[in-house]
Amino acid sequence: MGEESEVLIRIGGVLDITGEVIAMWVLVALIAVLSFLATRRMKERPGVLQNMVETGVEYLDGFFSGIIGKHLARKYFFFLGSLFIFIIFANYSGIIPGVGLTKYFRAPTSSLSVTLGLGVFTFLFLQIAGLKAGAKHYFKRFVSPIAFMLPLMVLDEFIKPASLALRLFGNVFGEETVTHNLYELLPIGFPVIMMGLSLLFCAIQAVVFTMLTSIYLEEAVEAE
Repeated sequence: MGEESEVLIRIGGVLDITGEVIAMWVLVALIAVLSFLATRRMKERPGVLQNMVETGVEYLDGFFSGIIGKHLARKYFFFLGSLFIFIIFANYSGIIPGVGLTKYFRAPTSSLSVTLGLGVFTFLFLQIAGLKAGAKHYFKRFVSPIAFMLPLMVLDEFIKPASLALRLFGNVFGEETVTHNLYELLPIGFPVIMMGLSLLFCAIQAVVFTMLTSIYLEEAVEAE
């Protein structure tokens, strides 16, 4: 780690496609295929894949309901659930043997451009959800408790997604860097231990990102 990502494809001389971007596309396609296979023939007695998906959905529903309430959790589950699933898949892709040890293929969330993209997407969704929940409340919260707070509240609105993106990037990139350095120093033993810890760290990062997002979402749609 520590090297710049290798540009694999350059489109029009301005758009660079790196290993992280290709890995992101592969993950999105994989998640879509798994979702299709798990839901195309729903049964009362689910098979292994359907049972795993239903268990995961139930866990996420309970997780978000415990933070923002069942009504909001069900209403915005498509966004929060999709965000969690993508991030945890992207994080775990970094512990596949060989991923992160080469500049040609890395976990998507180890790239700042990908995590910033998630931050921008989250920011836009929060604004749209807030406006749809009630324009009056949406604008009023920027001047509460006093109008003097307007610049700070607006700044805070932009800091939230930026902090989410930087936190996710820093932790995943740092974990891959440490694993790579340990592999170079002690190729037997320690990298395996670090990869085992990564199973926990990757899940925690996905939980933290979506938990904070759900809290910000609740603040944005408080009028509901």
